[in-house]
Amino acid sequence: MTASSNLPATTRRAAIMASAALGGANIHIRESQAQRSETVLRVGMTASDIPSVTGQPDQGSEGWRFTGVTLYDGLVNWDLSRADRPSTLAPGLATHWQVDAADRRRWVFTLRPGVKFHDGSDWNADAAIWNLVKLTDQNAPQYDRRQVAQTYGRMGYIAGFEKLGEFSISISTHEPDALLPYYFGRIFFSSPTQWEKVGRSWEAFARAPSGTGPWKFASIVPRQRLEMVKNTEYWDQARVPKTDRLVLLPIPDANTRVAALLSGQVDWIEAPPPDAVPRLRQQNMQIVTNSYQHTWPWVLNLNTGSPFADIRVRKALNLGIDRAAISNMLGGFGAPAVGQVPPGHPWFGNPSFRIRHDPAEARRLLAEAGFGPNNPVRAKIIISASGSGQMQPMMMNEAIQEMVRPLGIEISFEVVDWAAMVQSRLKGSRDASQRGLHGLNYSWVWVDPDFGFITALDSRKTAPRGNNWGYVEQPEFDAFSDRIRAEFDPAKQDQVVAEMHTRMVDECVWLWVVHDMNARAMTARVKGFVQAQNWIQDLTPVRME
Repeated sequence: MTASSNLPATTRRAAIMASAALGGANIHIRESQAQRSETVLRVGMTASDIPSVTGQPDQGSEGWRFTGVTLYDGLVNWDLSRADRPSTLAPGLATHWQVDAADRRRWVFTLRPGVKFHDGSDWNADAAIWNLVKLTDQNAPQYDRRQVAQTYGRMGYIAGFEKLGEFSISISTHEPDALLPYYFGRIFFSSPTQWEKVGRSWEAFARAPSGTGPWKFASIVPRQRLEMVKNTEYWDQARVPKTDRLVLLPIPDANTRVAALLSGQVDWIEAPPPDAVPRLRQQNMQIVTNSYQHTWPWVLNLNTGSPFADIRVRKALNLGIDRAAISNMLGGFGAPAVGQVPPGHPWFGNPSFRIRHDPAEARRLLAEAGFGPNNPVRAKIIISASGSGQMQPMMMNEAIQEMVRPLGIEISFEVVDWAAMVQSRLKGSRDASQRGLHGLNYSWVWVDPDFGFITALDSRKTAPRGNNWGYVEQPEFDAFSDRIRAEFDPAKQDQVVAEMHTRMVDECVWLWVVHDMNARAMTARVKGFVQAQNWIQDLTPVRME
């Protein structure tokens, strides 16, 4: 009898699909486990492919979570050890950093001594500089445009860098920039020695990557499986993984992930669908949630010719959806969003426009703009079927579509996979490939002011320099961006971000729907996991009973 024989018929069908999607990976893993008596954690991701392993992962924040902070470190890491408070920056490959009091465009980083890359070579200032060059100098042999694209434009702030000593470097910015430590929490460092050893090729490096992280690369089968083993020599001995082997499996379909978990093919899945939770709990599965810096929005196209160029239409869209109903549909996995951040957050501010469910006011605004049921707004939104932070995108988008249709807003969708969605974001709404698209349903990180606000609102951050897909072009947002970067006092910086958020809501530049509660499901055998209030998570404390 197979592991799925006792499941309901619909679940058995999904289990068969899961087995096919996994390409027999579970058989390989069980054989490996039996041969080596290893403990193995198998994770079903929402991505449709393995995130890049060369140093700067793609696949959005799921790549950051699973092939970024596992295989690599940044100069700055995140403290992910607590579930009861937002995570904070912590020393990584740098033990200390500070801005030069005499020149606030210059930062000095003290590097951590005694760290080895997975290939045995040394981490030092030369390795740090080599990695900075790979992301900034187009004429350098190690320059990699694909990795540059995953830095979200942040390396564009860097004016230069210098080796000060074997374990000390300086990094300079074009203008004073108080946000620089945040950038280096998502910029990772790969081994120059390994790159040379594999023939100076990033394609070859992807087949044998080497970082400094708590996990080492073991093997990869594209679109099927990535295996990593614990780095017993990791520089932070408190974070040497408690599990011998980590296996990542791309399973973009939510029901297939559930079937894989129920049939024992994986131990952990990201983003379980809400309607599967009762069945998962009946099977003694753990459902773990926590708040974190995530908003599920539509990024709107504000270019001339788009219906959302009219603020009345943008406001009507925001007033036309019932966020409480969508949250209930998500089974508590989402909280209504009335802006980029929730009320009470230091960055919320005091918007005069109150986002709420008010169909009557939505109809009035649409009529004022010349629209209604007999002359509807027609808009096409690009969405994905799954992906990093996308929650349950088909169900949620279809609910929005039905809610706004009676008001006089006709929504159609272009459905793509997550990788194509990322490419759309990078191209911007004025690219020929985006013609006819009026919105982008792209889950958003606001872990820091740069990604949460500046890169999406500053007119200087349109493609290819940032993430202003919709072409928000207002001098006020540019001024806020400059003030935030120039403010080194954290409390005063928060006040400026709150002013920027106030204008963002009052101008209704996006459609805000919910804040994700970051649900994941796992078997009772998974122990020791602490779900941090962050997009990334620390898998090193996880042990398998």
